[in-house]
Amino acid sequence: MILKCLIIDDEPIARKLLQEYIEETDFLVLSGAAENPLKATSLINKLDIDLIFLDVNMPKMNGFQFLRSAAKLPMVIMTTAYGEYALEGFEMAVVDYLVKPFSLERFLKASQKALELQILKQKASPPKNEADHFYVKCDGKIERVVYAELIYVEAMANYVTLYTLHKKLVVYLTVKGLQEKLPADRFIQVHKSYIVNTAMISNIEGNMLNLNGNKIGIGLSFYDDVMDRILKGRLFKR
Repeated sequence: MILKCLIIDDEPIARKLLQEYIEETDFLVLSGAAENPLKATSLINKLDIDLIFLDVNMPKMNGFQFLRSAAKLPMVIMTTAYGEYALEGFEMAVVDYLVKPFSLERFLKASQKALELQILKQKASPPKNEADHFYVKCDGKIERVVYAELIYVEAMANYVTLYTLHKKLVVYLTVKGLQEKLPADRFIQVHKSYIVNTAMISNIEGNMLNLNGNKIGIGLSFYDDVMDRILKGRLFKR
């Protein structure tokens, strides 16, 4: 994941140091810089900024005035020579507060906090415009299939059978064609003839998957990849 950054600081030396630190950080990219918040406002939306490095003491409008005046802002890391403003900064929900002069190590620590926050936000928010269902043609009708209700798919020559919690649909599609359209984080091909919904797996015994009472065998050439994707980071053991 990459965070697009904007520097707002009236001191050229401070902007240059932040630029160098950003270039040293592999998950940050500098999208722009401004001498004061008034010049930065148009850049924030135009450049789709994820993180602002914001100075406190600046002419015309200081950092805190900017935070109070903005309806919605990306994540903010304060950068200032005055440590006494730290409490006020955290009360305004800034990610971190860097007191000048700060080291690259301290900068990295603050930036890492921003990265972790961004990852948490993405996990907490459903992907934009992602539907929870799809449609297929079956017996002269267009049938709605909810991803969460699709248990598994079985290949039958040039057709596939979709087994859901409520019905069985025979559709003129191929396993390969369907696999390319199904969400990769929900469905996995476990055999040349089967695609399964990983959320439906209740247990695994040897090379057999139990899905809502249905037994599906994992193909030999698929086994290692399937087990790695299903269990990775989820298998708790002593």
